[in-house]
Amino acid sequence: MKIPTFKTILYATDLSKKMRPAFRHAISLAQQYQAKIIMLHVAEPIGNTGMAVLELYVPDMSDDFEQEELRGILNQMEKRLEDFYTEELGKDSDLVSDVAVVTGRPAEEIKKYAATHDVDLIVMGTHTSSSFGSSLLGSTARKLINISDRPVLVVPVGK
Repeated sequence: MKIPTFKTILYATDLSKKMRPAFRHAISLAQQYQAKIIMLHVAEPIGNTGMAVLELYVPDMSDDFEQEELRGILNQMEKRLEDFYTEELGKDSDLVSDVAVVTGRPAEEIKKYAATHDVDLIVMGTHTSSSFGSSLLGSTARKLINISDRPVLVVPVGK
């Protein structure tokens, strides 16, 4: 069996500040393997009801609303990336080769993006809980693990 190497790591994020431990794992692996990181955020689509409300109350904005929202998320990701490098690494780094935002169901879109960009590893954080009645692994992470044809590193993060 061949020992795996990682050239491209997909870091999937929900943009919460609690996901920094997962990003630190992606950074560490990228440094160790001299790999590139692609940051990905999947935005849930507005849906038919949301679009109907937009069209009813703000008809002039409804066509461009989703695209503007995606641009805002992309700008937010780029700002957080800059902040992370400054705070964690103390300097600029070229480890992140791309920052992307797509819409859809998170697990399916992460899998599709990983295949399209031929990534070697997916890194993501998950909100875990040990309380009775709570799932031990977040729903997106659990689903991705079950459908992915690529290795997935799931990093537990705070609640």
